[in-house]
Order: sequence, then structure tokens, then C-alpha cells
Amino acid sequence: MKKHTLFLILCAAFCLTACSSVKNGEMSQGKDTQTNNNNMEEQQTKVQFETTLGTFTIALYNETPKHRDNFIKLVNDKFYDGILFHRIIQGFMVQTGDPDSKTAQPGQPLGQGGPGYTIPAEFVPSLYHKRGAVAAARMGDNVNPTKASSGSQFYIVDGTTFAMSDLNNLEWRMGRQMTEEQKTTYSTKGGAPHLDGAYTVFGEVISGMNVIDKIASQPKDGRDRPRTDIAIISAKIVQ
Repeated sequence: MKKHTLFLILCAAFCLTACSSVKNGEMSQGKDTQTNNNNMEEQQTKVQFETTLGTFTIALYNETPKHRDNFIKLVNDKFYDGILFHRIIQGFMVQTGDPDSKTAQPGQPLGQGGPGYTIPAEFVPSLYHKRGAVAAARMGDNVNPTKASSGSQFYIVDGTTFAMSDLNNLEWRMGRQMTEEQKTTYSTKGGAPHLDGAYTVFGEVISGMNVIDKIASQPKDGRDRPRTDIAIISAKIVQ
């Protein structure tokens, strides 16, 4: 089985795809709409991860139910307990979810393991690769034309910021538009806009982003595996 990849294209020629997150005329919301949105956020399932470098919590999006339900099942089955962060790239992302990492030897290549199944892609235009986004890793397009997600491997965007002029230029190159909200987010808070529309985003970090930064900054080998193991001690549903 080939490695689940996140095609890293950094420099001016990297691919950027972005879809509209807000339709025309929907920016102004009434009180009732805002209340409904707040209620939806409150109903999101939250998962707390205790790692060897600290604790962080993510919220799972209801707009991607297949990924949400699968993730909840894996957490309840204790699938992630003991799994390592096997790939880290500061300013880009940290990746985990390979069950083979539980018994991996130092320096052993990782990233090929999974639960034995994939999940159909769930691309939602309003969910994009902002800093803190949680998304599913997957196999490459050459063997996975439908962009189906790994059944267990996921990554968290550490991200970097982009100049507005660069975002405009990359948007023009791809022939696709980003919303002003997305541009503002990518230029001020950061993210990985070139992954939009290619990998399913199904959640986001809501607390402990400093832990993600810490994980991303650790020394690593030539395969981007941390030289000192960083493990998920436990993952549990907290809401």
C-alpha cells in the first residue's frame, strides 16, 4: 500500500484551489440566523487529545458526516491511543493516524498504515485549510482519482501566512476564486490554501494550538519523522 501523501508544493508554482465559502448576499445575517449558527457550533462533537507534548482539542464538523462518524468510532475504539505523529513540517502541517507507528522502531518509515478502508471525499466549499484545520490524508491521484480519504490518517494545518498579492496571483493561475474571508484568513492567520478542494477538511483545533506548533517545531529526520517519538497518549470524546 502506498504512502498517504499531502502533495507539498511550496514556492510560487504550487497549486492553489479555493472555493467560495459564502454565497453572494449571505454575509449579512439576522439575529435568528446567528443564533442557529451558534447552536450548530455548540452541537459539534469535540475530541480531546493528550499527547507527550501537551493537550489539544478539536471540533468535528457536522457538514462532513462520514468523516465525523468514522472519527468518533475510532476514538471510542481507542484506535488512536499510542499512535505517533509520524510526519511534521513546520509552517505546513503535522500528520498522524498510522496504526503501524504504535510498534515502530526508531527511523522506521511510516505513513502506509490504516484501518483497511477509505472514506469517500466530502468536499465542502466553506471548509478550507486555515491554520488549525483538521483534514484527512489520502493516497495520490494516480491511484486514487476519486480523492478518497484514508480511514484513519489525518493532519492538522500548522500553516504559514501569505501576502494578499500572492493569493490574488495564485487565484488567477488556478482560475478559481477565494472569498474575501478566506483571503483575509490566509493573509493574517495563515494556512495551506493549495490543499483546498483536494483533501477533505472535517474539523478544526479549538484549543491547544500551541501544542501543534510545538509538535511541528521538533527535530526530524529526512522523512520528516520526529527524531524523538511524539505519541498520542489518549483521545476521548468530551462533548
